[in-house]
Amino acid sequence: MLFNSWQFAVFLPIVFGLYWSLPHRYRWLLILASSYWFYMSWNIKYVVLILFTTTISYMAGIFLERFRENMAARKFILTFTLVSCLGVLFVFKYFNFFTESFVAFMKIFTLNLHPMTIKLLLPVGISFYTFQTLGYVIDVYRGNTQAERHFGIYAAFISFFPQLVAGPIERTNNLLPQIRAHHEFNYEQGTYGLKLMAWGFFKKLAIADVLAVYSDKVFGDVYSFKGFALVLAAFFFTVQIYCDFSGYSDIARGCAKLFGIELMENFRSPYFSASIREFWSRWHISLSTWFRDYVYIPLGGNRCGKFRRGVNVMITFIVSGLWHGANWTFVLWGAVHGLAQVVENAFSRREHEPHGLGRALRVAGTFMFVMMAWVLFRANTLSEAAYIYSHMFTGFSAYFEIGVGMKRLAIYVALIIILTIYDLISQKHNVISLVSSLGTIHRWTVYDAFVVATFLVYANFAVTNAAFVYFQF
Repeated sequence: MLFNSWQFAVFLPIVFGLYWSLPHRYRWLLILASSYWFYMSWNIKYVVLILFTTTISYMAGIFLERFRENMAARKFILTFTLVSCLGVLFVFKYFNFFTESFVAFMKIFTLNLHPMTIKLLLPVGISFYTFQTLGYVIDVYRGNTQAERHFGIYAAFISFFPQLVAGPIERTNNLLPQIRAHHEFNYEQGTYGLKLMAWGFFKKLAIADVLAVYSDKVFGDVYSFKGFALVLAAFFFTVQIYCDFSGYSDIARGCAKLFGIELMENFRSPYFSASIREFWSRWHISLSTWFRDYVYIPLGGNRCGKFRRGVNVMITFIVSGLWHGANWTFVLWGAVHGLAQVVENAFSRREHEPHGLGRALRVAGTFMFVMMAWVLFRANTLSEAAYIYSHMFTGFSAYFEIGVGMKRLAIYVALIIILTIYDLISQKHNVISLVSSLGTIHRWTVYDAFVVATFLVYANFAVTNAAFVYFQF
């Protein structure tokens, strides 16, 4: 069930009405039932997987507390849980990738093997809910949180439908207490949630899906293009993936607010970052902080020498790249970002952060680096990525050749300008609150124009029912 579908448009009001009509003691049950219904709308069979990881991690939390004084038993429980949950993820997402890579590697030594592959549909959101369960177990192991004894409430925490399939990857101490807590309906919180959802839908429907028409066509047949067409496709995808993913996060956060629940902020104007380090503090914050706390810091983090610190950064980003997809393009994309941070750590000085023109130039440079790295992320193969890099600035293949006229181009530019202005203002102010503070006539004029523009642009320029990009992860 997509957020941008008529099914969700029916589903959400029903769940909302029932939630605030039920007594508090039954609300967790509604959240659990509606979340599983939401997930089963994709593939009813794969509900077994989320139920398996939920059960394993739930039992692990209880046993970790039961054997609080037995370190050997605690380590065994943690290891068993990690292997079990990551094992499911490996089979469905990485088994074919690793077997095919192994066979390709053995060919170097003239050993011709036949890869053993399995045909399985990748379960939607498996990477997200797996990391959420592992974060819970590790937190219990470290003593940062208490094990949840109520299985239903814990299952609702893992499967909470607004953020189930594409995040944010919530932390135990933020979301779990809110599932259990008694909520009173707050009009301001509810209306703010609707406005945040509207902004998310605008980014998804009126920007991401519109730009995807161009970028998908070019990346789907890269060898037919060169020069400016490839540059434009890379730029449009850079905007597309941001609007697509941050749009989902906004919809998820806004939807949660309707139920009195606050999810963590996942994006903070990342394309205004002046360094790659800053970019990752603003982009997919729930994932970057997850890797920081559960991978980078356990490896030694900043507590080591410069060389070991660099190794820790590289390992973290390579694993992060692999998390995004079972393809060497993602691994290399992660490695490139990791290497950039290693270089920054070696040469940058935080006490001399640039301002004014200096910062503007660094923002532009960081954006260009991120855009070029997105080519690896979007390309289907490393050879396609190599072709794009080697032909982006050779010759001239105008966008007009694939049917993009001046009218469409003007729409593209206008949409990107709106996004840029919003993100620029949001660095210091809450844009939604600013608009909400306007007088009634002005406020509703903005709302009406915004909704009409979204539907008009989407209906005339976008592909209908386009899935969110991060659903594949």
